Amino acid sequence: MMNLGAIKQRTKSSKASQARGGSIGTLGEKSLHSALKNWYAKPGDRVEAEMDGFHIDIVRRKILIEIQTSNFSSQRKKLKTLIAKHRVRLVFPIAKEKWIVRLSGDGVKRLGRRKSPKRGHLLFLFEELVSIPSLIKEENFSLEVLLIQEEEDRRDDGQGSWRRKGWSVADHRLLGVVSSHVFKRPSDFLALIPPDLSDPFSTRELAEVIEQPRWLAQKMAYCLRHMGAIEVVGKKGNSLLYSASEAVGE
Repeated sequence: MMNLGAIKQRTKSSKASQARGGSIGTLGEKSLHSALKNWYAKPGDRVEAEMDGFHIDIVRRKILIEIQTSNFSSQRKKLKTLIAKHRVRLVFPIAKEKWIVRLSGDGVKRLGRRKSPKRGHLLFLFEELVSIPSLIKEENFSLEVLLIQEEEDRRDDGQGSWRRKGWSVADHRLLGVVSSHVFKRPSDFLALIPPDLSDPFSTRELAEVIEQPRWLAQKMAYCLRHMGAIEVVGKKGNSLLYSASEAVGE
């Protein structure tokens, strides 16, 4: 795992590079996206390069690397266009651990810092993948999920969600990358199904085994079904029953 000092050093180097003539693609860029781009980039990579009319986060030889911290649906058209001619790797971070930093309304004064009791899980990838599940069937597309540690800045400005009592989320900062998980084909996702799950299975049974809410199990089943990793094999009451597709390895 890269430590905070190394990440800060990469970020300083990136800012210096931008000051010498940065790309328009970095304007308005959030801290987490910028830090992940700096963490991921290697010597020889082209950062914020233009390809087929799109700004690409990183171009590494013959592969285009796009970092997306949320909202896969907004990238659907871009990804479909690019994979027609290029290999594309979509990188998505999930906060395995998070620290909440409380700031004054103007964002200047730091009021406190605490660790969030919530922990991110690799399965949370399906919350976003539900927008583009069939892309994984494309030979030129792959997904890399990074489990990370991050800080989340919240401002006491009264403009945020009622769930946060009016506190607004101002920014996210990368503290470290814990692990990386690459998915290149539908069969790779079958490793996320616990071996002790019954076959066939319903989303209710899946939710119980993965110890996650049923709505997440439903998104997971939807994605696996649309990418061809599982198929409907029957019904149990009002619930569909799923099993691994025989053609998934083809």
